[in-house]
Amino acid sequence: MLEYGYLAPAMFGGLIIFLLVGFPVAFSLSALGLFFGFIAIEVGYFGLAFLQAMPARVFGIMSNDLLLAIPFFTFMGVVLEKSGLAEDLMEGFGQLFGSVPGGLAYAVIFVGAILGAITGTVAASVIAIGMISIPIMMKYGYDMRIGTGVIAASGTITQVIPPSLVLIVLAFQLGVPVGDMYLGAIGPSIAQVLLFAGFILLVSIFQPHKVPALPAEARTLRGRELAAKLAWGMVPSLVLIFLVLGTIFMGLATPTEAGAMGAVGSILLALAHGRFTWKMVWQASDGTMRITAMVIFILVGATVFSLVFQGVNGGKWIEHILSGIPGGRIGFLIFVNIFIFFIAFFLDFFEIVFIVIPLLIPTALALDINLVWLGVLLCVNMQTAFMHPPFGFALFYLRGIAPPEIKSRDIYLGSIPWIILQLILVALIITFPGIVDSFITEPVLLDAASVTEQLDAIPMPDLEMPALDLDLGGPATP
Repeated sequence: MLEYGYLAPAMFGGLIIFLLVGFPVAFSLSALGLFFGFIAIEVGYFGLAFLQAMPARVFGIMSNDLLLAIPFFTFMGVVLEKSGLAEDLMEGFGQLFGSVPGGLAYAVIFVGAILGAITGTVAASVIAIGMISIPIMMKYGYDMRIGTGVIAASGTITQVIPPSLVLIVLAFQLGVPVGDMYLGAIGPSIAQVLLFAGFILLVSIFQPHKVPALPAEARTLRGRELAAKLAWGMVPSLVLIFLVLGTIFMGLATPTEAGAMGAVGSILLALAHGRFTWKMVWQASDGTMRITAMVIFILVGATVFSLVFQGVNGGKWIEHILSGIPGGRIGFLIFVNIFIFFIAFFLDFFEIVFIVIPLLIPTALALDINLVWLGVLLCVNMQTAFMHPPFGFALFYLRGIAPPEIKSRDIYLGSIPWIILQLILVALIITFPGIVDSFITEPVLLDAASVTEQLDAIPMPDLEMPALDLDLGGPATP
C-alpha cells in the first residue's frame, strides 16, 4: 500500500471520519479535496498547475446537458403525485385483483412499476401509493408488515425502471450512454416485479389471513365500469411512458428532451384531472430546486475530491487493492456488492454514485467488465439504500404518511423480506448476465480489412490536377 504513498489512504480515511461525524457530504468532499491538495503540493506530488484543471471540470458539470434531465424528471414526479393518476390506477387495479388473496398487494406492485416508468423518483411513488393503499389495507385486515413492506418496495422499483434518476447519474459517472443504461435495466425491472409478485403469491398460499381478498361489497366496479376506470388510468400512463421512454429508445429525443416533454405532459395531465393549481406548481418547483441543488453540490464536491485523489495515485491504490481480491472477476463483483450494501446503511444513492463508483471503473475495465452491465447491477443493489435502516428514505416517507396505529417497528421489520428479494435479484444478475445484456443493442463492429477492400472497389475518376504556380516572386532558380 505504501508504494502508492500515504495521502490516498489518508484521504479515504478522512472521508469516512467526516461521514461518521455527520458533516454534509458535499462540503466534506470539497474540504478534504482542497486540504489534501495543498498538502500534495507541499510534499511534491504535483504542482499548483495541477489544480488549475478544477475550474474547467466544475464548469463542465454545470454545462452538461444530460444533468438537466434531473430537474425535469423530479418536477414531473411531484406533479404526477398530485395529479390523481395514482388514485385512478390504484382503484382500477385494486378492483381488478381484489377478489383474490393478496389482490391489493398485487395492485401496489403493478402501480408502483407503472409510476416508476413515468416519474423516475422514489418519493413520488411511495407517497402516492402509500396514501391511497394504507387506509384500505388497514380497513380490510391486512398484516401491515406485509402492507408497508410492499408499498416501500414497490416505490423503490422506480430506481431501476427507466427513466430512473439513478440510471442517469450512473451513466454520467461511468461515461456510457443513458439509452444503453435504460435498455439494460428493462430485464432486471421485469425480474423484480415478478419476484415481488411471486413473494405475495407464496404469502397468499401459506398465510392467506395476512393478505385477505376484498369482500364483495368493496368490489363495486365490474364490467364496463372497471374497464373504463383502468382505461382512464392506463391511457395517460402509456402516453407519458411513450413521451419519456419511447422517444429515447427510438432515438427521437435525448433524456433531457424526453424529461422536458414528460414535465409538460404531467402539467397537461393535472389539467385534465382538474387538479392543476399554482400552489402545486410552486411545491413541485421548490422540491425540484432542493433535489437538484443537492445533486449538483455533491457532484462538485466529488469532482474536487476525485481530482486530488487521482493526483495522489488514489486510483492506482484502489485498483491495487481490488485487483488483489481472490476470485478474479466474480470475487471483485461479490466484494463490491457487499461493500455497497453495507455503506448504503450510511450513505444515500447519490453519495454512493459520486464517491464510490469512479473508484471502481479502472478495476472493472481491467477485468473486462461491461460498464453498462455493472451500472445496472449496482443500481439494483443500491435500491436497498432506500429500504434498510437507519437512512432508508422509503421507510421515512412511509412513516411520514402512515397513521399512528402503524408502529415504526412494523415498518422496519416489514422491509426485511423485500431487501432479501432485492439481493436475490443482484445474485441472479451476476449468475445470469443476459438479464441485462439481452436488451442492449450490440454495436456494429467493422473489420478494417473488409472496409479497405470495399473502398478499393469503388471506382475513382481520373482527375488531372491543374499546375500550381509557385512563383513567390523570389530569385530565379537555375
